[in-house]
Amino acid sequence: MKKILAIVLVAVMALAVFAGCKKAPKGDPKSEGVMTYAEYVAAELETKVVIETYVQAKQSWWDNKATVYTQDHDGAYFLYNMTCSEEDYAKLVPGTKIKVEGYKAEWSGEIEIIDATFVIEEGNFVAQAFDAGSVFGTDELIKHQNEFFTLKGLTVEAAGQNDSGEDVAFLYKWDGSGEDGDDLYFKVNLNGKSYTFTVESYLCDKTTEVYNAVKNLKIGDTIDVEGFLYWYEGVNPHITSVTVK
Repeated sequence: MKKILAIVLVAVMALAVFAGCKKAPKGDPKSEGVMTYAEYVAAELETKVVIETYVQAKQSWWDNKATVYTQDHDGAYFLYNMTCSEEDYAKLVPGTKIKVEGYKAEWSGEIEIIDATFVIEEGNFVAQAFDAGSVFGTDELIKHQNEFFTLKGLTVEAAGQNDSGEDVAFLYKWDGSGEDGDDLYFKVNLNGKSYTFTVESYLCDKTTEVYNAVKNLKIGDTIDVEGFLYWYEGVNPHITSVTVK
């Protein structure tokens, strides 16, 4: 009897180990009535969407409206002017899980959720930067819109010219008409193609490391970057980190 019991116990333990070694399913389990990321992508513009996602960064708060970068394990969502009290805005630290109801919209190529409300839920997730090097400049990139990403080995190009007609590595505003504290625009070259990147001043203001790093760039520098794959008439990433090599 003892021998039989021992055999049964060994079998149970083996099954437990096997179960523990199984890979966790990809993605987040969603609450009833909540869309998967695939269902969100397939939804028509101007239709209601309900998602669960995790705060990755906050861009701005004003007049009880918040603009927030969020992501789950399958994709990213940009929440534009979501209804949010100042008290709740302080709670939206990176990793915070929220359930969002709003409407899917598009502005100059950027897919976003507008007219949204949210509630905070239990859970936490901070995304690792997605290495976009293999898909940057391809049709696959759009599938990663708004995701936190990294690119390595970029070459800084001239963003424009200053008042003296000299090439410069960055501009205040897209046309150089701004001043310190405004958005920064700079150009990089990757695999022979040029791209315009932005330091969005509401997201990373002039006191941040990335803002000052871009102000100190030199044409020809080799850099690594991190940020969010925002869209404006094509990919126009919002950069949160720059490292000069």
